[in-house]
Amino acid sequence: FIDEIDSIGRKRGAGLGGGHDEREQTLNQMLAEMDGFETSEGIVILAATNRPDILDPALLRPGRFDRQIVVPLPENEERLAILKVHSRDKRMGPDVDLEVMSKATPGMSGADLANLVNEAALFAVRRGSKQIERIDFENARDRVVMGARRESLVLSAEEKRATAIHEGGHAILTVVLPNSDPLHKVTILPRGMALGVTWSLPEERHTYSKEYFDDMICRAMGGRVAEKIVFGHLNSGAANDLEQATSIARRMVREWGMSEAIGPMAWSGSQQVFLGEDLMTQGREYSDETAKLVDSEIFRILHEQEARATEVLLKYRPALELVAEALLERETIDGAEVAQLVQASLDHVQVTEDAHIE
Repeated sequence: FIDEIDSIGRKRGAGLGGGHDEREQTLNQMLAEMDGFETSEGIVILAATNRPDILDPALLRPGRFDRQIVVPLPENEERLAILKVHSRDKRMGPDVDLEVMSKATPGMSGADLANLVNEAALFAVRRGSKQIERIDFENARDRVVMGARRESLVLSAEEKRATAIHEGGHAILTVVLPNSDPLHKVTILPRGMALGVTWSLPEERHTYSKEYFDDMICRAMGGRVAEKIVFGHLNSGAANDLEQATSIARRMVREWGMSEAIGPMAWSGSQQVFLGEDLMTQGREYSDETAKLVDSEIFRILHEQEARATEVLLKYRPALELVAEALLERETIDGAEVAQLVQASLDHVQVTEDAHIE
């Protein structure tokens, strides 16, 4: 078994130097051994890679690695089964719901899930508990995905309120937009490089609609827009949100044909030289005029969704204040409570309007 076969099996002649380096010599020798004049019955050669697209074609010819088996990341039901396997010899509290946790861990591998259960057990031990409870799984997932909690970070009252408003904007849009994934929880506890996080529970799907991506961009704009509505100015806290929104908008225009002005055309993303592509093959695949049109479409999508986020959050301004107050008081609230606060603010507005009418 050869792991990370791409380290020696990259396409020959794809490097910057183009010389006959040690890697190519290793590949040539391996190919010769796999062909070989001597018999090698009973020996099966297996290899693994995350980048089959950069392997040398000679490796994939019949008689060599002629059968490819794709091992994707586990889906929801598979993650649930893996969590059950790693949890069976551990004492679980009555509030632990592995189905919820499997939905909350999309993109995790089997090793990630094993690590998640072990981290949850460590959190339980630190609490002095004899069983793993839901809070331990929540803390473990936050640590695995976002990093350790930054206990030493002290925010000023102004920064803490700005973070609460920012995350409140994300949370409200997640609840009210029609194509959003269900909201799981929102927190203003700093983890990793983030001062706060809004978590969703994405459904298992393999295709995504334009409306889904529109709502993703709108949600990403929610923190920035909420701060602008409440404080009247912007800060640097939305950098990651803008990066995510711009990336989605760019792919909508360039790869997924979701722009009326561009139409059904697709251009691949930029290739990295260190992944085996020749530097001389780099270059844009379209004219300067088309590049301007692509940029203008990305600009349009981002500004349309920012305006949409502004309209929604102005309508739900009372709910934004309620969510921010709850976050400042308790630091973490779940999606159901955010939905209740949104509904309570709507009911209050309706009662006030009825009183004015009378």
